[in-house]
Amino acid sequence: MIGRRTFGKAVSLGTGTAAVSPAGLQGASAAPAAPRPEGTARSAPGTGSGTHTSFSTLKQVRAGLLDVGYAEEGPQHGPVVICLHGWPYDIHSYVDVAPLLAAQGYRVIVPYLRGHGTTRFLSPHTARNAQQSAVALDIVALMDALKIEKAVLAGFDWGARTADIVAALWPERVRALVSVSGYLVTDVEMQKQPLPPRAEYAWWYQYYFATERGRLAMEDPDDRRALCRLVWDIVSPTWHFDDATFARTAAAFENPDYAAIVIHNYRWRLGLADGEPRYDRYEQRLVPRPVIAAPTVVLDAERDPFTGPDDSAYRDRFTGAYRYHRLDGIGHNLPQEAPAAFARAVVEADRL
Repeated sequence: MIGRRTFGKAVSLGTGTAAVSPAGLQGASAAPAAPRPEGTARSAPGTGSGTHTSFSTLKQVRAGLLDVGYAEEGPQHGPVVICLHGWPYDIHSYVDVAPLLAAQGYRVIVPYLRGHGTTRFLSPHTARNAQQSAVALDIVALMDALKIEKAVLAGFDWGARTADIVAALWPERVRALVSVSGYLVTDVEMQKQPLPPRAEYAWWYQYYFATERGRLAMEDPDDRRALCRLVWDIVSPTWHFDDATFARTAAAFENPDYAAIVIHNYRWRLGLADGEPRYDRYEQRLVPRPVIAAPTVVLDAERDPFTGPDDSAYRDRFTGAYRYHRLDGIGHNLPQEAPAAFARAVVEADRL
């Protein structure tokens, strides 16, 4: 969840920093390892949403508590980019981004988060816990399993929060960062305070999930699918996706742990569900909102109902090289709605 200050600004969406179109992130193309003059950015080849419908390679690997399903594109020995999806989405948010980055020489890894797609818990006895540090540790474990020392992390929604946390707590593992909506580390105590009514309205499903009716809806395949489709429509009002696009992602919601993971994530954020003691030390380190020193590009989507008018609410959390871009006419699922702009942001962050 975005912080209280950002939500306050979201009520006045449309004022403040001027928006730019997705095509407005310009730069000169270059090989990933080449040095870049300060202030310029490489561009990935231009393409629109919907160019691709599948990944060329899907794999599984045991990592930490999970058997992780992931897509992989690009050369095996290229610099690594790990792209992290959110809710209610899956790896297909990056189905057009990954080939663009692979064409630039990157090895692109797109994992299903816990509870999604082909990712499974190794033990039936492991708590179906989705607190923020647990999900972040999943990504560190994945990097260890794949012998990836350092990577560019890029994400939106749950994925942006996860990437932010890895960058804050394990900076030695992060080469650069792309974070949609900025600094998303959750402060559970702050979440207990009310937001302006219009901001609360945007989070209707979070409060639904706090009820038993919401839990039952997520456990029912038909209700779950209808609810997730409604969220897509609301938070991406200008994205004209077809039924097949939604269906490809909705297949990931059939994971046997999906409902438990989603419900725990949103209840934990509101302080309505406990985390696990094994993660206490990580959560305590996140309470003071630790800064992120990795080179960072932040993207904001102008039509995302959770986006504030600028980056003033979190700018001080990024202490390294930094760029901010606001994309006009784009909604919450930014990498799938504007894949070329997202790919350019990854390349730009890598060269800061």
